Amino acid sequence: MSLTFENIKKTKSNLNYPSQLFINGKYQKSISEKSFENISPIDGSIVNQVFFAEQEDIDLAVSKAKETFNKGYWSNLSPGERKKILLKFAILLERDRLELSLLDTIDMGKTINDTYNADLPTSIDNIEWYAEIIDKLFDDISPSSKEYLGLITKEPIGVVAAIVPWNYPLWMAIWKIAPALITGNSVILKPAEQSPMSAIKIGSLLSEAGVPDGVFSVLPGDGPITGKSLCLHNDIDCVAFTGSGEVGKLVLQYSGQSNMKRVQLECGGKSPNIIFADCDDLDRAAEASAYAIFGNQGEVCSAGSRLIIQKDIEKDFINKVVQLSKKMQPSDPLNPDSFAGAIVNTEQLEKIHKYVNIGKKEGADIEVGGNITMKETGGCYFEPTIFKNVKNNMKIAQEEIFGPVLTTLAFSNFEEAVSIANDSEYGLAAGVWTNDINKAIRASREIRAGTVYINNYEEGVDSTIPLGGYKQSGIGRDNGSQALENYLQVKSTWIKIT
Repeated sequence: MSLTFENIKKTKSNLNYPSQLFINGKYQKSISEKSFENISPIDGSIVNQVFFAEQEDIDLAVSKAKETFNKGYWSNLSPGERKKILLKFAILLERDRLELSLLDTIDMGKTINDTYNADLPTSIDNIEWYAEIIDKLFDDISPSSKEYLGLITKEPIGVVAAIVPWNYPLWMAIWKIAPALITGNSVILKPAEQSPMSAIKIGSLLSEAGVPDGVFSVLPGDGPITGKSLCLHNDIDCVAFTGSGEVGKLVLQYSGQSNMKRVQLECGGKSPNIIFADCDDLDRAAEASAYAIFGNQGEVCSAGSRLIIQKDIEKDFINKVVQLSKKMQPSDPLNPDSFAGAIVNTEQLEKIHKYVNIGKKEGADIEVGGNITMKETGGCYFEPTIFKNVKNNMKIAQEEIFGPVLTTLAFSNFEEAVSIANDSEYGLAAGVWTNDINKAIRASREIRAGTVYINNYEEGVDSTIPLGGYKQSGIGRDNGSQALENYLQVKSTWIKIT
């Protein structure tokens, strides 16, 4: 289906807004019937009332998940059988692609172009990739002496709680649930309270695909109550979390306070994007650099938010990015031609504006932007913003703003560039632009980041590439075969041969 105003309008007019918990294969209200307002940042309107999962609901979902896991309804299915069901789920995601895209756009304000043409296709690819790899993985036999046989096998870990953020509501959920489900685990998904609807919707799609009742649940709610309760629950075996470092540290504490459950974290970044003067296509580098921070309204963990430019080209390169930013202004997220949409909510909008004011007080200069815009819509919109004359010890260069705010820094030589890049508590991603392959390889080896992009920034990344961070950007990896390790236990069986 092509993305046009006509089919967007038609689908939206018939759209159902999911609001209930999904437990044991069916939708239901929370036991207390507590709910919260779901507000769209597009225009500030109340979309629906979403039921709020509290301790009783969590206990019910976890008990069903544990029961179905122990009985083997899903965990004991062969990899090939699980594969067929997940591939059917991918087909259903494609069938409901526009509906799911609209739910995410309405919930968190990102453009329908992004959700329909990026988030949904990559989510479907992720499901298909994990479904296809699962029956091609083999266990091992140790190189023991003739008197013994050592078997090294992998088993599902049990009940997994997937706690996901609002910036890519469905995509980030799929990153967790695809490898967790395909390896035979039961999964409880807690979407961000700002963007719960697509997560709730896929509960019925997984059931339709053939996932047994109880294997998959969706529990909307907030972090301090719903998220914390999941992390402290003694029958949860693993928590997979994407979000802020502050909350990630709490997840680690909750694991220690409960049953020492396994924890996988992806916790944001302040990623450097280094432009060397010998880059042979500065126009392409500028375009990629602008997209790396202004795409998805800057609400990206791995956004290239620190642009580190060699002094020889600093002025001209900043001007290129400034000119590009003028074509990346926010507008109606439901317009398929819009580049950027709304900031997720008023709280995040105010946070971004606060950081802009901090940058000014710190002595940095605004080259372009810096303002809340489109106030007449009732929604949450912020201009693409570029700071120059930034020092790397400034808050705007060290702290994750999570908005369309770019800090630019200058360097003289290779060593200084790498030093600035590594001078951060984060280590999620980095970019390097140079025509010198030796310099590129040296930079990749010396920059402490989970992913280093050479002469691109997040272009063409797919399900085969593991993503995650160094330092306070997290523990473990999403994507690739490495993500399966989050959700599997390794068992050694040592057999005496007589």
